Amino acid sequence: MGKTYEGGVPLAEVVRSGFVEGVHRGSVVVLDGGGTPVAGAGDVTSPIFPRSSNKPMQAIGMLRAGLPLTDPADVALVAASHAGEEFHVERVTALLRGAGLPGEALRCPPELPVGEAAREAVLRAGGGPSRVLMNCSGKHAGMLLTCLAAGWPLDGYWRPEHPLQQRLTAAVEEFAGERAAAVGVDGCGAPVLAVSLTGLARAFLRLVTAEPGTVERTVADAMRAYPELVGGTQADDTRLMRGVPGLLAKVGAEGVIAAAVPGVGAVALKIDDGAGRPRMPVLTSALARLGLRAPILTEYAEVPLLGGGLPVGAVRPTPAILHLRPPDRP
Repeated sequence: MGKTYEGGVPLAEVVRSGFVEGVHRGSVVVLDGGGTPVAGAGDVTSPIFPRSSNKPMQAIGMLRAGLPLTDPADVALVAASHAGEEFHVERVTALLRGAGLPGEALRCPPELPVGEAAREAVLRAGGGPSRVLMNCSGKHAGMLLTCLAAGWPLDGYWRPEHPLQQRLTAAVEEFAGERAAAVGVDGCGAPVLAVSLTGLARAFLRLVTAEPGTVERTVADAMRAYPELVGGTQADDTRLMRGVPGLLAKVGAEGVIAAAVPGVGAVALKIDDGAGRPRMPVLTSALARLGLRAPILTEYAEVPLLGGGLPVGAVRPTPAILHLRPPDRP
């Protein structure tokens, strides 16, 4: 691509007591069911780091390289950014134990759960940060098991030059339809690949429209069948997949999310300042552009703002996003 992300436009406004006290800028692209861009705002053709929104494609790369998982719940966990709830930790631990690996074999950093309730439960029990609790531990467990199956060294499995990461890069590039413009280090220590929002939306649409029995459809079906493992009991992508039949969704750090519905289309967006609160209202508006309606989308249309413990405003899409135009071609 050879371009630098130019930044977006105002996508959400922060309204308190009828006064607009701030805005969140970003970019969003909407593809129809055939993959044609039908709406967008901001810069949707320059590369961004999708962060954990790349995980479904990385899971495809692992399965293609021989990751020996037969339970769809385990496949969903490999594509997850889990909340560190007990059922997440137990399943990651079981994957490692079945391969004869200790938790310390994971190279993601020791952390507390990202889920508030799970984090408080660990602290109440006298626990502390660990690698298994880190929200990317499912992905890292999958990487280790893939290396064992393929006969690749475990040492350095997280480095871009490792054969595992070369396979995962190829999968991300294939489904995005783009070469990765940059390789960075994600929060978990593994590589993160830069592609455009259009490429990210394209990848998600390809997963949900793939033929049954293909590896990509296996990943999409597993995530949709076990959404609680993908995020957590109250995670945004989990609740979306529960609430909209057929929808595949995955959040990423720094204000990223991608979603696709077969026969309907796909959306990918990034909030420039990395904030999470405008992400769902903007996504809801973009999905409405495709004619998608569901109670969960109505619930996510605005994020309440409180004053004195009472609702006094909301984070909501800017008026401009309700009239999204087709994006310029690259």
